[in-house]
Amino acid sequence: MQPTDETREIVVAEKDPLEVDVAVVGGGPTGMTAALAAADAGLSVALVAPALESDPRTTALLMPSVALLEALGAWQGVGAAAAPLCTMRIVDDTGRLPRAPEVAFDAHEVGLDQFGYNVPNDALNAAIARRLDETGVVRIAAAATGWRDGAPAVVETPGRDVRARLVVAADGSRSLVREAAGIGVRRWAYEQTAFVTTLSHERPHGNTSTEFHAPGGPFTLVPLPGERSSLVWVDRPEVIERVVSLDPGPLAREIERRAHNILGRMSVDGPRGTIPMESMVAHAFAAGRVVLVGEAAHRFPPIGAQGLNLGLRDVAILHELLSKAGRIGHEGVAIRYDRRRRVDVGTRTLGVDLLNRSLLSNAPPFAVLRTAGLTAAAGIGPLRRTMMRLGLGA
Repeated sequence: MQPTDETREIVVAEKDPLEVDVAVVGGGPTGMTAALAAADAGLSVALVAPALESDPRTTALLMPSVALLEALGAWQGVGAAAAPLCTMRIVDDTGRLPRAPEVAFDAHEVGLDQFGYNVPNDALNAAIARRLDETGVVRIAAAATGWRDGAPAVVETPGRDVRARLVVAADGSRSLVREAAGIGVRRWAYEQTAFVTTLSHERPHGNTSTEFHAPGGPFTLVPLPGERSSLVWVDRPEVIERVVSLDPGPLAREIERRAHNILGRMSVDGPRGTIPMESMVAHAFAAGRVVLVGEAAHRFPPIGAQGLNLGLRDVAILHELLSKAGRIGHEGVAIRYDRRRRVDVGTRTLGVDLLNRSLLSNAPPFAVLRTAGLTAAAGIGPLRRTMMRLGLGA
């Protein structure tokens, strides 16, 4: 049967470029939140990204990130699946001298009930996706295949191109949009791998996250609802390779030993995953009509709950700029965004890098400096409270 004029018009219309104010490329939590932020600013938005796969990991979201999600209407339903993070302990387990004292950071010292929440990634992604469905954001369930600068810029997809006044690259550390925009990066790797899983244990965690500073990297237990915790164990690749190969019983006993039995008897009750440790920071966070958010702009080891939280701070600044700019037809937003993100991203990247290298190094000066810092934090209240505020992103 030959197509009628009416059906032929529909086919042609589907292939015509989509015109929007903002195109977001990348559909992880940072990309989806960026799409919500642009829509909340009153702009027309398209989200270009394939459907998300299940992610059994968890993320520690700090309160500024929670506040952003609440403001965008995407936090509802997440809290029931999350555990509050009320206290964060750091324990020197390096075995080196001088040994640093244990430090406990309590959220009540800075006027908060909790620093944030440890959230299952699947619950977080589902909540943001539900909110997207309510906003009218156009979703193109495909990976971008190209990008062209211009007025407007063009995001190419297999089925339909998207023309936009501003493109938000949220497509990860190997960002196609960033590379097409000619923004270079600096990368470096560590002789480390992160092992992640979830645990059940016999003793309550008390909503306390405990980070053991070990010679191979941090070993961190983060609360989940009930008597469960998520584990992020950063160590030398050969150590993690051996750990991953262990049967569940021996693996649980090894984790108990590394945790000094603070949570009692344990069992592994979630999938295991490994992540090579590397860092990356872009030379610029915007160019022309492109801005970078999340891992398209920066990536570093899972230390101090800074990864996704730094990406959501990117989104918060972008939301502020878009809300003030109204309908955008110029490059001013990108220029201001780049200026606003340089100090925050630079200091966080440097801080995480120095802390991680101080654990890997046997050089006495590193041990002395780390011990002096933790000793001061333990004994000087104003300094400890300043460190907590800085950790939250203030």
